[in-house]
Amino acid sequence: MLKPLIDIHEETAVPRRRVLGGVLFWAAWGVVAILGGVLGAGMLRFLYPRALYEASKIFKAGRPESYKVGSVNLVTGRGVWIVREQEGFYAILAKCTHLGCQPIWYEDQQVFKCPCHGSRFYKTGINFAGPAPRPLDRLQITLSSDGRLLVDKGKTVGMDYILKA
Repeated sequence: MLKPLIDIHEETAVPRRRVLGGVLFWAAWGVVAILGGVLGAGMLRFLYPRALYEASKIFKAGRPESYKVGSVNLVTGRGVWIVREQEGFYAILAKCTHLGCQPIWYEDQQVFKCPCHGSRFYKTGINFAGPAPRPLDRLQITLSSDGRLLVDKGKTVGMDYILKA
């Protein structure tokens, strides 16, 4: 009798060790690929700066004639109070020196009051009550070449600084 070339009764199953070896091999390469992807994404993120683009600290606050003598006006979106006195102008940073809350101007009492912890400031910015350790910051204010008020939030000045205008 002739022996057939392929025995159909012969076991064709793959050994368990070979299957597990293949699964572990591809699982290891999957982990390497994931780690490489995370590392590559981190390196790409490093190439782009994390810069915050803020508005300029120097801005124009309108014409001097638009402010009445004795008025206190908040420049919307800039966090600065413009105060007009008989002698001239000064600018006060609208940020409490205690914890940085924005004080509120009370016209009837002629004081700034901090809503967070109760600090009180005179119209000049000098503190007289509450936990604030020092007066509100006065900012440099000048006239620009076109005749408008120019406030620089980056420069503080002394409490006696007044723009004569």
